[in-house]
Amino acid sequence: MRVISLNLNGIRSAASKGVYAWLQTQQADLVCLQELKAQAADLSLEMLNPHELYGYFHYAEKKGYSGVGIYSRRQPDQIIEGLGIPDIDAEGRYLETTFSGDCGDLSVISLYLPSGSSGEERQTAKFAFMERFLPRLEALANCGREIILCGDWNIAHREIDLKNWKGNKNNSGFLPEERAWMSDVFERIGLVDVYRRLYPEHQGEAYTWWSNRGQAWAKNVGWRIDYQIATPGIAARAIRANVYKEQRFSDHAPLIIDYDLRF
Repeated sequence: MRVISLNLNGIRSAASKGVYAWLQTQQADLVCLQELKAQAADLSLEMLNPHELYGYFHYAEKKGYSGVGIYSRRQPDQIIEGLGIPDIDAEGRYLETTFSGDCGDLSVISLYLPSGSSGEERQTAKFAFMERFLPRLEALANCGREIILCGDWNIAHREIDLKNWKGNKNNSGFLPEERAWMSDVFERIGLVDVYRRLYPEHQGEAYTWWSNRGQAWAKNVGWRIDYQIATPGIAARAIRANVYKEQRFSDHAPLIIDYDLRF
C-alpha cells in the first residue's frame, strides 16, 4: 500500500506544474492533499477524480485558502469532514476516510495544522488548534482501528528536522511548546512518526518544505514539517519512505511511504 502526502500550495498551481502526470506514475493507493486554495467549482475533472482515483475534499469557507483532500483507489466506507469545531472546520483542515478489509479497519486522514508564522494572532490560533486537537488524537489512538494521519503539521519536531535550528528556536514551527506537543503525541499518546521509525538519523534528505526566499531550495535549507503519523501496528508495516524532489509541484515535496499491506 502506497500512501503519499503533499501540501500543494494551491491545487491549480500544482496541476500546472505537472502533479497529475506524476501521480499517474506512482500507483498510489491513497494521496493526502493539503492547502487546496480552491473550492469545488474551481476544480477540473482531473482534479476531482484523477486517473483510477476517487477524490474527496474538505474546502475552506474562505476562497483561495487552506482546504484538504484525499484521493483513494478504493471508495471509503465512511468519510468524515472536519472535527465538529466550527472555527477549525471553517478553514478546511481535517478529512478522514475509513476502510474495512481482511486486514482490519483503517482510517487515513489528511490534516493541515495552522501556521503561526504570519504573526501573533495566527500563532494563538495554532496553539488553540493544538489544544483542542489533542483529545481527538488520543481518541484515534485508542479507537481500535489502524490510523495514518498524513499532512502538513507545521512543526519541526527535533533539531535534525531543520537546517538552521539554532536560528529558529524562537520562531513558529520550532517553538519549545510546539515541539513538546509533538513529543506528547509520540511519547504519551503512543502514535509513531513513520519516517523517523525507518530513518532515525536522516537529515537533509528528510526535509519536506523550503522557503521561497534566500535560495533555500538550491541550498537545501529546509524543514521536515510534513509527516505520516500512525498507530504502532501499521507503522511497523512501513517498509520504505522517500521525499520526492526530482520535480517541484509546490514549496513542499511529496512524502511517499510504502506499507506491507494489501489495500
